[in-house]
Formats: sequence, C-alpha cells, structure tokens
Amino acid sequence: MPSLIFHHQPIGQRTLASWWFMLRFGAIVLVLLLTPSTHNRTYRATTAQCLCTSTWQVLPWFTALSALLSLVLIRIVVVTALSYGLSQYALQMVVRVLVLELIPLSAALFVALRAGLAVNAEATSDCIYPVGDISLTRLHTELLPRVLADAFSVLALATLSSVMALVLAYLVVYGLSPWGLPGFTRTVGQVFDLTVSLGLMLKVSLFSLAVAMVPMAAKIENHTRTHSTMQPGAVRLFVVLLMLEVASLTVNYI
Repeated sequence: MPSLIFHHQPIGQRTLASWWFMLRFGAIVLVLLLTPSTHNRTYRATTAQCLCTSTWQVLPWFTALSALLSLVLIRIVVVTALSYGLSQYALQMVVRVLVLELIPLSAALFVALRAGLAVNAEATSDCIYPVGDISLTRLHTELLPRVLADAFSVLALATLSSVMALVLAYLVVYGLSPWGLPGFTRTVGQVFDLTVSLGLMLKVSLFSLAVAMVPMAAKIENHTRTHSTMQPGAVRLFVVLLMLEVASLTVNYI
C-alpha cells in the first residue's frame, strides 16, 4: 500500500489527503474481508482471539453498566410522562431515545476508546508500521482480524444492550405481569417499522465500520509524525459519527 501523505503539504491538502487515505484504507480492508482466500486457518484463529479480547471480556460488565444507566433513564422518562399525563407516550419515547439513539452511539464510543487505547499501547513498541511498510501478509494476519473484531464488538454490545433496555422498559412500565405483552409489542412494533428498522441496522453497521477503520487508518498514517497526546483519528472519528447520527435523525424525524 503506497504512502499517500506528504508531510510538507499545506494544511488543507494534508487534510484532504488524510481523508483520502482513510477512504482508501477502508476500501482495501472491505475488499480483503470479502475475499474468500483471506479466511484461512491462521486468519480465523487470530480473529477468534481478537473477538474474545474485544467483545467477550467486556460484554458482561458493559451490559450491566448499560442496563443500570438505561434503568435510570427509563424511570426518569416514565415518571415525567406520568406527571404530565402523557403515559401513553412514555414507552415510545424510551424506545426512540435509548434503543434508536443513545445505545448505538454509546457502544460505538466505548469500543472506539478501548480500541484506540490498545492501538496507542502497541505503538510504543513499534507494532504499527508506516504506511509503506504494510504488506498484504501483515494486513491478513494482524490488521484485518482487529478491524473485524472491533466492528463485531460494536454490533454485539449495541444489540445486547438494546435487548436489555427493552426488557427493562417492559418491567418498569408493566411490572412482572404478562398481560402487558400485547400492548408492549404493539407499541414497539409501531416504532420499529420497516424504514426505522433498516435505518437502525444501517446506522449501527456504519458505526461499527467507522470505529474499526478510522482510528486504525489514522494511527498508521501518523506513525512517522510527531506523537501527540490526542488519540490519532479521534476528531475524525467524532466527525464521522456525528455526521452519521445527524443523517439518521434527519431521516427519522424530518
């Protein structure tokens, strides 16, 4: 993969070159992930190890923390809706605010922070090479499994936390009674129509790809530059996530 960045470029050209490198790196990674020859025995073993590290080790306590915060927010929304006589809208508000917006974004930010700290720790031992030194073998054996593991981590954490939030919402609104299940499923079904469901799936998928690729591309690109205290790609990742979230809100509510 040839280097695309020249360190003596003007700031505007350097920014455009950085975004172009990120897009090209993401395209190369996607093509390799969709190539059948990539998924050999070594790749599968490395990917399984990365999946265990990025998802399985943090899944229990992240789910517990997400459930606790969801319970607090659900209780606040339900009590506030009851006080204003809007109890019929409380459940819809909970589903829209938590499941559609907050939980996917929080899962993406959590995985991004954790993956970024891991990449920064490896950079101190020169585990991340400059762009020109990256070969297809290194992409297959080290970078692709990490990218796939981070993307899967966002999907897994967001999905499990969303299911947990729906269960907690039912318990807060209806208690342990099974008689509220028809009304609950009807309300949730009204929120998750075909358009909203497809939009949520697309947003979470794009979140996972951004979290997996943007920090990695930025760290590879900035390896030979002066090290800064800010995580490489943090601002760029924030911009990408913000653009995706704004686009999702625009499609759903405007």
